[in-house]
Amino acid sequence: MQHHESLKEHYKFTKEEALLLQTLQPRMSELAEDFINEFYDYIWGFGSTAKFLKNQQIIDYHRSKIKAWFVNLFCGKYDLPYFTYLYKIGEIHVRIGLPTHYVNSAFTFVRTFIIKNIQENELDEVKRAQLIVATEKIIDMNLDTLTSSYREEELSKFLSLSRFEKTILGGLKKFNSYINFFLAGSLALVAFFAIGLFVYDIYLLFFSDIGIEKGILTVLGSLLVLWAAIELIHEEINHLQGKGFAIGAFIMLAMAALIRKVLIYSLSSEKGNDLLVIGAVIVALAFAYWLVNAKNKTA
Repeated sequence: MQHHESLKEHYKFTKEEALLLQTLQPRMSELAEDFINEFYDYIWGFGSTAKFLKNQQIIDYHRSKIKAWFVNLFCGKYDLPYFTYLYKIGEIHVRIGLPTHYVNSAFTFVRTFIIKNIQENELDEVKRAQLIVATEKIIDMNLDTLTSSYREEELSKFLSLSRFEKTILGGLKKFNSYINFFLAGSLALVAFFAIGLFVYDIYLLFFSDIGIEKGILTVLGSLLVLWAAIELIHEEINHLQGKGFAIGAFIMLAMAALIRKVLIYSLSSEKGNDLLVIGAVIVALAFAYWLVNAKNKTA
């Protein structure tokens, strides 16, 4: 854990600011129940909170601990035991697999709650500004200490690897980035050909004897494939920016291509068996797409 005195020095946190925060403790103690109620309303909005707070006993324990942490935020004594206590909380977060995103988001609520109360109750402009600055610093130091557990966990895993394993891991990461950029370029090429297919179908509609009904359905099918390809490119861009791999978008593209086949074959009485097979595949893909989306929503 980072030395607590160095931490305070880096954040330019002074003894005067510590004493200033201590003056807020009586008021914040009175607000503790309101805070915990609003805090829970906020974190339940994450969607996966129930995964970590599985029953009423855990919820009651968690509420009491969060409330105690909130009141202690204004204790005025920010020494080694205080930061050790925070670090242990961070270790618990790592152990239960709580994403750092949830921690960061929860701290946004804490920051907003406290600063809003200061702005509404402190009439002296100078003192109000000092209280807000001190609050920002202690919240940032708390967040820094809590998330340091995550950083050290990642570092310890990396340091436990052998030199050969580190070399392999680094090589795989580079290879993965090259593959991702290759995939993005390939998707752009697919979109280009999809545009060509759409233009070609427009040409057939007006300059061949394909028939108006079949021509329109073919054009709609090509447009659907183009839309799916564009959506897939968008998802791949998100993936390159660090988001999850969008397997659902690939399923969507496959469905779009098959639906195009259905639109074309629907006008032919000789393609009945093919339509049944394609229809069954589309249903299977739709089910797979639903499963992927359901998993993403609960993740």
